[in-house]
Amino acid sequence: MNTITIDVAILGAGTAGLAAYRAARAAGKTALLIEGGPYGTTCARVGCMPSKLLIAAAEAAHEARHTAPFGVHVVGDIVIDGREVMDRVRRERDRFVSFVLDSVDGIPAEDKLRGYARFVDNLTLLVDDHTTVKADRVVIATGSSPSIPEPFKVFGDRLIVNDDVFSWKTLPRRVAVFGPGVIGLELGQALSRLGVDVRVFGARGGVGPLSDPAIRDYARTTFQNEFYLDPDAKIESMARDGDEAVIRYVSLAGETVTERFDYVLAATGRSPNVAGLGLENTGLELDARGVPLFDRETLQCGNSPVFIAGDANNILPLLHEAADEGKTAGSNAASYPDVKPGLRRAPIGVVFSDPQIAMVGARFADLEPGSFVAGEVSFENQGRSRVMLKNRGLMHVYADKATGRFLGAEWIGPRAENIAHTLAWAVQMGLTVEQMLEMPFYHPVVEEGVRTALRAVEAKVTN
Repeated sequence: MNTITIDVAILGAGTAGLAAYRAARAAGKTALLIEGGPYGTTCARVGCMPSKLLIAAAEAAHEARHTAPFGVHVVGDIVIDGREVMDRVRRERDRFVSFVLDSVDGIPAEDKLRGYARFVDNLTLLVDDHTTVKADRVVIATGSSPSIPEPFKVFGDRLIVNDDVFSWKTLPRRVAVFGPGVIGLELGQALSRLGVDVRVFGARGGVGPLSDPAIRDYARTTFQNEFYLDPDAKIESMARDGDEAVIRYVSLAGETVTERFDYVLAATGRSPNVAGLGLENTGLELDARGVPLFDRETLQCGNSPVFIAGDANNILPLLHEAADEGKTAGSNAASYPDVKPGLRRAPIGVVFSDPQIAMVGARFADLEPGSFVAGEVSFENQGRSRVMLKNRGLMHVYADKATGRFLGAEWIGPRAENIAHTLAWAVQMGLTVEQMLEMPFYHPVVEEGVRTALRAVEAKVTN
């Protein structure tokens, strides 16, 4: 049994863990990265990047099928080679992962330890059965994993999560997707556009992360016009028969239908990776999920020298948030007991569907009724959107009723990923709608639609 004494022990070498390591080392402390799984971030391996590769192939196929309205006619069939599609996804995925691995390779060997860590007490860790680590401070950055409801396990190896999709050698014929959240919408639509027969089932009527009822309803109708989507599905039975998953459900038309699928993709959320950490051996107070209670600003667990960052704390499971939180946790671990709030940027979220979905600042559901006013724009007749035949979308912007300060927005529409950044900057700068309307808007651009919504909300401000 080896023993290592260190200033800061960091559990997990993903985005948050790497950022925590760099912050601790920059503060002059010794630091140890402990990782039991493969190196490489969730984003690079099974998240952001491989999903966008699949979506890019789907968009290419979709655009090729819809050139006729421009007077551009494709002669012959559009052929989708599933093996070639997935080969590119895997090759480019591996390339992105290699960049992360290069970064890890640049870390001194004595600062890395392979194995799964488990708390013996607050500051003592047992790594597998080979090393005891005695640390002055600990950062938990163990990430998250797909959460699979027990009833779905009836499907056996016909049940997959998004991680598995990117290991496919070719495209299957039929896939059922459970969960029309970010992952389910993105992958469900992409697979449908690549010729896979897809059914997307949800519960409680949710579509993506949207909380504004009008925007959610518009999104539901838009996607239902392209592929099968039932956000409030009535599933009567689920079973496994040979190499097929069998699902009996009530269709949107009200008929009871039994269908067979090659795979069932469970996109039903993710859970923090804390179950095997031995947190019950610490003095930390845990919530119902077994996650230590912590301060959202400092990421400190109670008054202890333990900090938690990234997907493991499940605040905002996004790469840029994990990077910021890792830096905060690493810096505060290094300076403990002198801890400070870290950087919290304006909230921004994007779903890479088509049309794209975006949310910036305060969500509709987070706003106090009567305290805000909303402005609306439809992209259906918006100039540039119509020129490109991308004229599907609806946006709501929110402003403080008394002061006119821009609070946030929810929408579905063209180029939302780009517009979201501009609006997030406005939120972070604390701009009023009046100040935003003083900014330049070029013509003809999609952003002119944003100006329409801002003008609509400005007219309702009472000051």
